[in-house]
Amino acid sequence: MSNNTKILILGAGYSGVHVAKKLAKKYKKDSSVEITLIDKNPFHTLMTELHEVAGGRVHPESVQIELSKIFSRTKVNVVTDYIENVNTDNKLVTTSHGKYEYDYLVIGTGSEPAFFGVPGVKENGFTLWSFEDALRIRSHIQSMFEKASKERNENKRHEMLTFVVAGSGFTGVEMAGELLEWKTKLAKVHNVDETEVKLLVVEAMSTILNMLDRQQADKAEKYMAKHGIELLKDSPITEVTSNSIKLKDGKEIPTQTLIWTCGIQANQESEEYGLETGRAGRLVSNEYLQAAGKENVFVVGDIAYNEEDSCGANPQIVEAALQTGGTVVNNIVASIEKKEMSKYNGKYHGFMVSIGGRYCVANLSGMKLAGFFAMLMKHLVNLHYLWGVNNINACYHYLIHEFFSMEDKRSIMRGHLSSKANRLWLVPLRLFMGCIWLLEGLKKFIGEDTWAKEGFKSLLYGANSDSWIMSGNIKMPFEWLYTAANSGASEAATGTTPQPILSSMPSFYSAIMKFMIPNADIAVWFQRMVVLIEVGVGLALLAGLFTFLASAASAFMVVNFILSAMAGWDILWYFFGAIALMGGAGRTFGLDYWVIPWINNKVSNWWLGKKMPVYKQK
Repeated sequence: MSNNTKILILGAGYSGVHVAKKLAKKYKKDSSVEITLIDKNPFHTLMTELHEVAGGRVHPESVQIELSKIFSRTKVNVVTDYIENVNTDNKLVTTSHGKYEYDYLVIGTGSEPAFFGVPGVKENGFTLWSFEDALRIRSHIQSMFEKASKERNENKRHEMLTFVVAGSGFTGVEMAGELLEWKTKLAKVHNVDETEVKLLVVEAMSTILNMLDRQQADKAEKYMAKHGIELLKDSPITEVTSNSIKLKDGKEIPTQTLIWTCGIQANQESEEYGLETGRAGRLVSNEYLQAAGKENVFVVGDIAYNEEDSCGANPQIVEAALQTGGTVVNNIVASIEKKEMSKYNGKYHGFMVSIGGRYCVANLSGMKLAGFFAMLMKHLVNLHYLWGVNNINACYHYLIHEFFSMEDKRSIMRGHLSSKANRLWLVPLRLFMGCIWLLEGLKKFIGEDTWAKEGFKSLLYGANSDSWIMSGNIKMPFEWLYTAANSGASEAATGTTPQPILSSMPSFYSAIMKFMIPNADIAVWFQRMVVLIEVGVGLALLAGLFTFLASAASAFMVVNFILSAMAGWDILWYFFGAIALMGGAGRTFGLDYWVIPWINNKVSNWWLGKKMPVYKQK
C-alpha cells in the first residue's frame, strides 16, 4: 500500500469542486498527496442557473463546465462513475468500476427534491434539481404549446396552457419568471393565443421568498402580480394527477405541468454511508465539519448539517457550500500538518432572486437592490464564482450566453449586446484602414517631407534624412528631448504637427513619457517601434489577420498620439473605425477565418486539456 496521503472527494457540486481546487493548489508540488474527485457526471452543473435552461433562456451547455477543463492543469484525478458503497470503517469507497482507498474523505453528494408524502408528485410532477430535469421541463413546455396549437377542445387546451410552479422559494420564483418571459415567444412560434396561457405559483405558507426580508419579497411579489403570474398562498397541494392538482381547500386546478420546488433533502444514497443523520437526512457534523464519530470524514455543502451558534443549521445555499468547503480544506491541511483545526463560522452576505432575465431583487450585506442593479450584481457574483472555477474561459462563455448570444431580449441589456450584423459590411472599412495605416508607416519610414515631394517614387530610395528611424532625428514633441544643439529639429517637428486636440500633454502622461523616453536615443527607438507598429497594423488589416489585436493597437496608437499633443481632430475616425473592426472583421475574406479557430483549438487543448470520452478516462 502506498504511503501517500489519499484525499477522496465525493461529488462535483459547488463545494466538491471548491475543495478539490484549493487542495490541488495547496499541494501542487507535493507528490505525496493524491487527490481524487468522483462524480456520476463528467461536468460541474451550475445549479442556480438551471431555471434558465428549463425556461428556454440559454442554451443547455451554458450551465455545464467540464470537469476535465476545470482540473486539466492540476493534480486532481477526476473519475466519472457511480458510487455504490462507502465503507467508513475500512476507509474504502466502491464505484461501479473501481475501488478507492482514502486517508481523508470529503462527502459533498448534495441533496435532492423532497416530496413530503404528497401523492402523485413524484409520478406526475417535474423537479428542477439536475441538468436532466431542466431539459425535461424545457422539452415538455415546448410540447405543451405545440399540442395546444392543434387542440380544438377549449378545456383540454387550457389544461395544456396552464403551468403551475409549486413552491415560492428562490427556485420556484425564478422558474416562474422564466416562463413569464418565454411564453410570448412560444405563443408566437406555435400560433397560440397568449392570453390563454396561465402561470401560477402555489405556496403552502402565507408569504413567499422567506429567506429575503419582507420589503424585497414584496417587491418581487408585486412584479409577478403586475405581469400576470397568479400567486396562491396558504394553498398546500394535497394530490397531483396527470392532468390536475388538488389543494387543501378542495380547489382543483386542471394542468398537465406541475414544477415541484417545495423543498430538498439529503441525497438518499447517503443513508447507506452508515453515518449519523439529522434533519432532512443531512449528515450531522461537528464544529470542524467532521462527520459524527469519524475524524477523517468531512461533510460539505447541502448534505452537511452543522448547528451554528444561535443561527440554526447551515443554510443550503451556494455561499454556504463554498464556505464549508473552505473550512474543510483548512482542516484537512491542519490534520496533515498536525496543527489545530478551525471551527466553521458561516458568514453569509445576502440573497438574490431573479424573475426572468430583466428583473431581480437582492439584499446584499444590508444593501437592498431591485431591478437593473440587482440583476447586475447577480451577474457579477456569478462571474466571480466562475473565475474561481475556470478563470477567463468560464467567464467568457458566461458573457456569451448571458449577453452576446441572448435571444428575445431576455437580459438586462435587452437585445443591444446580442444584435447580429453581417461582417461583410466591415470588409471595405478594414481594407481602407489597412491601406491608411500602411501608408502612414511608410511615410514615417521614408520621411514625411520626402514622401510629400516624391510620393510612391520615394519607396525606391528607402529611408531618407527626415525618416523617423534615423539616429538623432527626433520627431516627438517632448521638450525634454531637445537641446540647443538640435533646436532646429524641435522646430521642424512642431512645424509639421497639425493643430492638436490637446494644447499640451496632461501631467500624468508627461510623467509616464519622461520615465519611458528619458533621452533622444531612446526616443529614436520608440519612433522605430511606432513605424513598425503602423506598418504591421496596416498589413494585418489588409490580410485580415489578428484583426482584433491590430484594431486594438490602432485605437491605442490614436490615444497615445492625442495624449502626446501630436494629433488633430481628424485622427479620431481612426479610433472609432478601429472599434468597429474589433467585431470580427477579419473573419470574412480574411486569414482570421482559418487562423483564429486553429489557434483557439490549439490553446484550448493545451490550457484546458483535450476532450476525452468518459470511457477512456481513468
